[in-house]
Amino acid sequence: MNIRNSVKAVIIDQGKVLLTKNQDREGIFYLFPGGGQEHGETFHETLVRECIEEIGQPVKIGELLFIREYIGKTHEHAKYDSEVHQVEYYFACELMELNRDQIGTAPDPGQIGTEWAALTNIMNYRVYPQAMRQNIIDVYSGRKSPIYLGNIN
Repeated sequence: MNIRNSVKAVIIDQGKVLLTKNQDREGIFYLFPGGGQEHGETFHETLVRECIEEIGQPVKIGELLFIREYIGKTHEHAKYDSEVHQVEYYFACELMELNRDQIGTAPDPGQIGTEWAALTNIMNYRVYPQAMRQNIIDVYSGRKSPIYLGNIN
């Protein structure tokens, strides 16, 4: 099993977080913009490229907020992801230009758009990783949160 690095953007403005909106067999779900690191890319290069592809613009990258592992065989999607082992790095980011209509140049399969989700309502969203929703609220409320979150979904 190969381990894949993935880099994600946590973009918050006016109490809302920008997420990609996706659809699967179970309905609508949300992800943080970003994706897999290609050979030879730095994390920053990966994150800028992925944000252009998924939300239509580059981002200004700030501090590392979280590291999360996803070992597919240990989660509810093991039937589809049993061979997946991914380490994700979540960075605080800002949009270069605040544009509420985010349209990517090359959205991921299953991505149907983007959405600004209110942090006060994030626990009601099917956001992956679901276990990280409270950590996002904590960090942006000024509370402490661990950086390494472990194998969560």
